[in-house]
Amino acid sequence: MAEAERLYSVEEIANHIGVSKDTIRAWIKKETIPFYKVGRQYKFKLSEINAWVESGKSADADK
Repeated sequence: MAEAERLYSVEEIANHIGVSKDTIRAWIKKETIPFYKVGRQYKFKLSEINAWVESGKSADADK
């Protein structure tokens, strides 16, 4: 069985792609960034975030 991919926090993803935590939260609110809600926290898969950035969709997230 494949090992489950680690989930990353808002802070870790913000640092990874070089934006503020507030920017990540704004993208969550707009549902432009791929995320998971685990309890009251938002979590992210690095592979999905990297694919989202590479697809160019992150450039449209601020519009």
